[in-house]
Amino acid sequence: MEIPAINLKAIVLVHWLLTVWGCMAWLPTSYAWVNFSVFAIGVWAIAQRDSIDAVLMFLVGMFVTIVTDIVHFGIFYPINDFAAESGRNVFRFSAGMAILSLLLKPASCFFVYQMYRERGGDYNVNFGFITVSRDREAYQSIDQQEEPPTPANPFNQAQDSKPAVRTY
Repeated sequence: MEIPAINLKAIVLVHWLLTVWGCMAWLPTSYAWVNFSVFAIGVWAIAQRDSIDAVLMFLVGMFVTIVTDIVHFGIFYPINDFAAESGRNVFRFSAGMAILSLLLKPASCFFVYQMYRERGGDYNVNFGFITVSRDREAYQSIDQQEEPPTPANPFNQAQDSKPAVRTY
């Protein structure tokens, strides 16, 4: 099963937009601080294309925001709707975007993990039905070097002939 390539810029942009929309009505500033801090690390991962640390920190930050988003929703989700109709509509939109962001984060973490592996990360994870590993059977091991079958002849001469005269 081939995993589609998703651009890191697209992941950061989509989650940034959903977080902005999620902060419109009811979520506290701590929700915004946590998510935007992780997006700052995502911008670092975009800028440093060869950095394994940036992608790993972004991946860990995305996992942390999954947990903190669940805590924020559990604590701050209002029991009753807003009194005014316009406030209710803004709340519904804001809550929908925040929940959509939370639902997309596990898939985003999976794609960021793939980027981490492409940049040279070495953590192996097996989810059961989807394996995340590289096929390394085509590579030659550098631990064992094969000896050539015939001795090396640096001047490409037959063994019994006289050395040729060199012209410089």
